[in-house]
Amino acid sequence: MGASALPIIIFSAIFGVVGIVLPIVAPKGPNRGIVQCVLILTAATCWLFWLCCYMAQMNPLIGPKLHQNTILIMAREWGNPLPDMDGYQPEHAD
Repeated sequence: MGASALPIIIFSAIFGVVGIVLPIVAPKGPNRGIVQCVLILTAATCWLFWLCCYMAQMNPLIGPKLHQNTILIMAREWGNPLPDMDGYQPEHAD
């Protein structure tokens, strides 16, 4: 599974609006600077967290746990029979 540019563009635009446009249109008042800082930091950290989660899905550290029969069937069906198990016939779970 590779990265698609569309989700990165969409989410970057969403967080760009939150971090760039909303601080510009923040209401005037004594806390405007704090509101702007909060919006910018929120957008930056949420975008970075989302990007890390999105990228982590491209190369997962932990894969699915498969039963040995499933692995052997997949290897045989995909044209990569395991060399030491050529004569092995998987058991059927009845």
